[in-house]
Amino acid sequence: MNDRNAKLDAVIIGGGHNGLVCAWYLAQRGLRVRVLERRGLVGGAAVTEEFHPGFRNSVASYTVSLLHPQIIHDMALSERGLRVVERPISNFLPLDDARYLKLGGGLERTQAEFRKFSTRDAERLPDYYAALERIAEVMRALAVEMPPHFDGSLRDLLRLARHAWKLRGLDLGGKQDLLNLFSQSARIFLDGWFESAPVQAAFGFDSIVGNFASPDHPGSAYVLLHHVFGEVNGKKGAWGHAIGGMGAITQAMQRACVDAGVDIRVNAPVRRVQVEAGRAVAVETEDAVVHRARTVIANVNPSLLFGRLMDAADVPPAFGERLRNYRNGSGTFRMNVALAELPQFTCLPQIGEHHRSGIIIAPSLDYMDRAYQDAKRSGWSSEPVVEMLIPSTVDDTLAPAGAHVASLFCQQFAPQLPDGRSWDAVREAVADQIIATVDRYAPNFKRAVLGHQILSPLDLERSFGLIGGDIMHGHMSLDQLWAARPTLGYGSYGTPIPGLYLCGAGTHPGGGVSGLPGRNAARAVLRTR
Repeated sequence: MNDRNAKLDAVIIGGGHNGLVCAWYLAQRGLRVRVLERRGLVGGAAVTEEFHPGFRNSVASYTVSLLHPQIIHDMALSERGLRVVERPISNFLPLDDARYLKLGGGLERTQAEFRKFSTRDAERLPDYYAALERIAEVMRALAVEMPPHFDGSLRDLLRLARHAWKLRGLDLGGKQDLLNLFSQSARIFLDGWFESAPVQAAFGFDSIVGNFASPDHPGSAYVLLHHVFGEVNGKKGAWGHAIGGMGAITQAMQRACVDAGVDIRVNAPVRRVQVEAGRAVAVETEDAVVHRARTVIANVNPSLLFGRLMDAADVPPAFGERLRNYRNGSGTFRMNVALAELPQFTCLPQIGEHHRSGIIIAPSLDYMDRAYQDAKRSGWSSEPVVEMLIPSTVDDTLAPAGAHVASLFCQQFAPQLPDGRSWDAVREAVADQIIATVDRYAPNFKRAVLGHQILSPLDLERSFGLIGGDIMHGHMSLDQLWAARPTLGYGSYGTPIPGLYLCGAGTHPGGGVSGLPGRNAARAVLRTR
């Protein structure tokens, strides 16, 4: 059955934030755009939902930094209700029963925290921040650009030259730091700056976020960098909370899209992309409706698109082989927890600013490495890495008065269990283990739990289309970044199938709620018109 309600210029598969951003930019240029979303609400992994009676939370994505300010401005998201509040400090690391480390709140405050462990590390901090910021500034500039296609055309050579020109501001030392970040492990990179294990842990945690790897793995230093080039309310490198949860972002985006004339359809799971005479021409949904358009744009993991939503005969063999080798699996396990009271940490039991920060249970790089090695052997770690945020401390819309919600972002969980078991068989036991891990540092935590929501890697795949539970839509390694994301020759949002584009986190600049893949993909589509 054909849907003849409108002749479409573009149909977008997936109503996550990148799909909405792409749709808005296209609609602003007068294109007739339809978005097809499998679930009953838009937002993809950036949604806010009730998970326990009276308790709401950001279900999957859970914190704000990478959302690009140009997109916030262009889509007038603040005018459409988006409000983001900055964390008073970035992170709080409980180390043992007596010691802790706070990161953020200003250079002098962080230096004072570092002096508890190393005077040398405190003295090195300004230079470290300056070096990282110089490189982050280059990465911010590259993130908004379409990568080169490496097809030898004049346009492509000019694009490559523009990217190379972005590096002109780095001196030789800066270029060496950039090379180190792309090639070294987080441990080796941080060893060059700091000597204290707690200080290294405070920075090294970012290297394994959404990265099923040890901080000893080459390339993990880049993942550290990827998480520091965002900003909140004009403050670079800051992190914040969207009032109303991450769904507030995508609901504001939905309002912008509707105002621009985008046709958004929920409860519209896609069955397959239709290809005629070698060109993508339509999307068929599970209800047998065919949505024909001049352009098909997929806001899904490349493995999901080419592995499940397309006939193999429609995919060029060489490209299909490369996509079969595309690596997924971020090692992520998510929980949302309803709490009767705030956790009381043995090392800092009073209520304070640390409750409004990212609470990192990973006291050393060795701890992170053991967690990874444990997960490689058995599928999950007996002492996992846990980041806990308690957004209800700054947002009273999420929980009843006096109660709280906590996001537990847990790292070092294998996408597939090594013994062939299903995550469904062990998810409850693993959740109990995660709660026990937090309880060791905050001994009232377990008894304060009123209810919880569990999202194993398999749950993340089933609920949000995150293959292997991969929150980044593909491993963030050097062979799957920039012009090689998802594969070399197709890093500028197009595919070898005319009329078919990608606009999700499986394209440059990668994962996180930035909106840049969607914005860049819209530019790529518009250049072909």
